[in-house]
Amino acid sequence: MDTRNTWNKWPDESGRFGEFGGRYVAETLMPLILDLEKEYEAAKADPEFEKLYRGLMQDYVGRPSAMYFAERLTEHFDGAKIYFKRDELNHTGSHKVNNCLGQVLLALRMGKTRIIAETGAGQHGVATATICARFGLPCTVFMGATDVERQKPNVFRMKLLGAEIVPVSSGTGTLKDAMNEALRDWVTNVHDTFYCIGTAAGPHPYPAMVRDFQSVIGREAKAQIMEREGRLPDVVMACIGGGSNAIGLFHPFLEDENVRMIGVEASGHGIETGEHAAALNGGEPGILHGNRTYLLQDGDGQIIDAHSISAGLDYPGIGPEHSFLKDTGRAEYLTCTDKEALDAFQLCTKLEGIIPALEPAHAIARVGDVARELGKDGLIIMNLCGRGDKDVFSVAGHLGIDID
Repeated sequence: MDTRNTWNKWPDESGRFGEFGGRYVAETLMPLILDLEKEYEAAKADPEFEKLYRGLMQDYVGRPSAMYFAERLTEHFDGAKIYFKRDELNHTGSHKVNNCLGQVLLALRMGKTRIIAETGAGQHGVATATICARFGLPCTVFMGATDVERQKPNVFRMKLLGAEIVPVSSGTGTLKDAMNEALRDWVTNVHDTFYCIGTAAGPHPYPAMVRDFQSVIGREAKAQIMEREGRLPDVVMACIGGGSNAIGLFHPFLEDENVRMIGVEASGHGIETGEHAAALNGGEPGILHGNRTYLLQDGDGQIIDAHSISAGLDYPGIGPEHSFLKDTGRAEYLTCTDKEALDAFQLCTKLEGIIPALEPAHAIARVGDVARELGKDGLIIMNLCGRGDKDVFSVAGHLGIDID
């Protein structure tokens, strides 16, 4: 497939990125999906919607987020200059709010009176609950029972914000299972409910819509690095679960063919063990949650449980645009084990005085390899998509430290 200079045309009119994407949903949901697509296209063309969104992004979320030269990490790795795009400084502590604000504003435009969401690490749940509190909307968040236990700080934050938390104990009680329950709720309550999906996956138009709301990351990064260094980076990097923070960083650079795009998947205990969450490196194409993409599955097409130390990366699939970028060769996808992420979490904290979430710690674990490969004339932007407040209890447990 010749994709030169056509990256921004995707998805096509049927919501596909090549063979990936599409919409595989219950018949009950199809009218709502089509209405959502129509309303989103109208909102994009409405200057008033854009003005409201941009105003709140500036005054409520706190954008633009900072671009920070990680000087001590750069010295430590003795290679390319490393810049952090600091989306962990956003209100609520991660990139998730960029998308939640846009989707809730769209829900209000559509006259919806109830918001539901799924969450893994809790950051999307917190962001959704925050925006719902801002606009006085009831919010229900589905969260795997396993994640409820390992993300207690975020569970409490959501409750403080007025959200109803629904623990999901089916399966492994993680992100996949929470998304399953959210979809069941949506089918049952289509008349008044808007499903705010947290990652760049799901049925069309969600992957493109989430990407568009998150692309503020890459647009800002592009302008900031030009101002700081006078040129584009050699590499942009981000961790990958479902892939919203990564596609938000990557998308504005898609047509800059000299800029390499590198995502880092969670390989858990190692790809060879089968206990991982690396759908692109250890999976095959299939259908889950309304779209065709790379998935962890057995020979019969049944979904295999994912594993990661990070609740936000513990998902057996990936956004369909990432599957497309992998197969076309436009992006590269590396892996990082639980232990490597834990080591990177501590390294960044001690060298830069920044406690990262376990999710971007996976990217930090690989950024040194890439920096050394590029050499000292190289330039890297890595998206620091979340802060580690939510992970300190979990990390303490893994390190054998009792802080109760």
